[in-house]
Amino acid sequence: MNIYVSNLSFNVTDDDLEGFFAEYGEVSSARVITDKFTGKSRGFGFVEMPDNEAAKKAIAELDGGRVEGREIKVAEARPREERGGDQRGGGNEKRSFSRNNSYNNRY
Repeated sequence: MNIYVSNLSFNVTDDDLEGFFAEYGEVSSARVITDKFTGKSRGFGFVEMPDNEAAKKAIAELDGGRVEGREIKVAEARPREERGGDQRGGGNEKRSFSRNNSYNNRY
């Protein structure tokens, strides 16, 4: 099972995250997501556990727990949504970026 963990302290490392879940069973992977430009934590991460029962128990017991003074949220990860081409308002639609509106009014 893939588990989403949010509201993490920016000091939490991959090893820390793995340690939180290792008490409940085998952890296949644990990764804190970082900003690609700064390399700093974005405050959330993902943990994979092969045993669904152990993962459910970890979710139930860790959700709402406190780590470095922050209340973490723990839930089963949802599948990543596909980003469509029209996500930013327009997709293939042509747009004019003219300075004056007279151009837009003529065409």
